Amino acid sequence: MVDPTAPLAAPLRLLLAVPVGIVATVGMDTVMARLPEGTTPPRVAAGVLTERHPDDAPARLASVVHYVAGLLTGPLYVTLLLLAEATVGASLAVYLGTAAVLFVLMTGFFVGVVLPRPALDSSRRTAVGRAWAGAAAAYVLVLTPAVWLASQALFAL
Repeated sequence: MVDPTAPLAAPLRLLLAVPVGIVATVGMDTVMARLPEGTTPPRVAAGVLTERHPDDAPARLASVVHYVAGLLTGPLYVTLLLLAEATVGASLAVYLGTAAVLFVLMTGFFVGVVLPRPALDSSRRTAVGRAWAGAAAAYVLVLTPAVWLASQALFAL
């Protein structure tokens, strides 16, 4: 059994967060495909990177940006979780609180930093922001229990 306080526990949890982040991104894709403007947020990010309108942004770049961000957000969540656990201890409340913080960070960054850059009319910008919030919620709802299960499996070794 891996001791949760062992020196290697944190790095192992961070490594496990990478594939878990990909799984959460796939879960997010399911929701994005069903939302109006749901597939637009990755195109907005690609458009910002290429200085193009989201409708003209390269689809492949949008997909790469989307998956790289999802892959890296898993370790971000675990980093926040480890900081919270070091401060107040491990508990269900810490997992849920960290999930709420991650959702706010994801939504705030996209809506406050990325989304204002392209020239979208305000009604479309609002629709894209709502689609992103729904997709981010799906990501967090998949990620949080998956990180918990992966951590439990690690600690059971």
